[in-house]
Amino acid sequence: MTAIETRGLTKRFAGGRFGRSEPVVAVDDLDLTVEEGTVFGFLGPNGAGKSTTINLLLDFIRPTAGEARLFGMDANTDSTAIADRIGVLPEGYGFDGSLTAREYVDWTVRTKGARDDPGEILSTVGLADAADRPVDGFSTGMRQRLAFGMALVGDPDLLLMDEPSAGLDPNGIQRIREIVRERAANGTTIFFSSHVLGEVEAVCDRVGVMNEGELVAVDTIDELRRRVGRGTTIRVECAPVPDPAGVTSLDGVHEAERDDQTLVVRCASAGDKVDVVRHLADRTTVRNILSSPVALEELFNTYTEGGRDEGVGGGGVGRHSAGRDGDTVDDIGAERDDAESTEVSQ
Repeated sequence: MTAIETRGLTKRFAGGRFGRSEPVVAVDDLDLTVEEGTVFGFLGPNGAGKSTTINLLLDFIRPTAGEARLFGMDANTDSTAIADRIGVLPEGYGFDGSLTAREYVDWTVRTKGARDDPGEILSTVGLADAADRPVDGFSTGMRQRLAFGMALVGDPDLLLMDEPSAGLDPNGIQRIREIVRERAANGTTIFFSSHVLGEVEAVCDRVGVMNEGELVAVDTIDELRRRVGRGTTIRVECAPVPDPAGVTSLDGVHEAERDDQTLVVRCASAGDKVDVVRHLADRTTVRNILSSPVALEELFNTYTEGGRDEGVGGGGVGRHSAGRDGDTVDDIGAERDDAESTEVSQ
């Protein structure tokens, strides 16, 4: 079953924001499908429309055109029923510092009509020792853990998270990863935007990459690596080092070169490494093998052409058939709650 589906989802805001007179397109004709049980990472430079999309899914703002459906229900007309099945971790959750962590979780439990034990929730996110402390004494990371714990109340079918690791130390990031894996293994769908590429690679089944107002790619990380032709690099120490030309003749090998007593081979996918090693083992003595995939940062830069934090950049690697989603560079602020902005009719 489909957990998230958008068709033609579009959001425009009137001009006048950030010194611009023309309308701002935050989400443009987005078609996106996320199946149940998937851990889906939403990537893109600042202002790419990621948070706007999440706000549309949550009915925090209304679309200019198109529709969004969660578990087959309309995000606008069925928002109350949807709320019973989802947990939300927004970016920059605001807390009243006079309340304790336990009081916040208890309030969430009562609001959702759930039966969770607040103490157990706080223990899950590593706040058991701070359960009865006022939140105004919490660090940024502790507040993020608390917000995440509140999102877990009621064992939601779908977790929507915007920059879930913001403000967390390495231990906090690792704990969130573990919880995401546990929940996903039990069938929970996870949808989150993030700038922490290692976090995405560690837990995601599929990712969507956005750039310049477009969803330029949707697939597994391995498949995205294969598409750009830089799937994985293997370094084989051998003696003697054979002619690289023999290796480049293999299917799935893009290039090979000598480096002292090592042959460096760039393959399209991880599976092609086996053929390389077998080929070399028949012709020389293999002493050591080192393998590493192309860094996700490099992959991200390939699809976004380095991002556009300093201005509107190039056109990326082309529009993906799955749809489009994005905003102008001036719409970075509009990615937060845009409810006060004036909408522009289609």
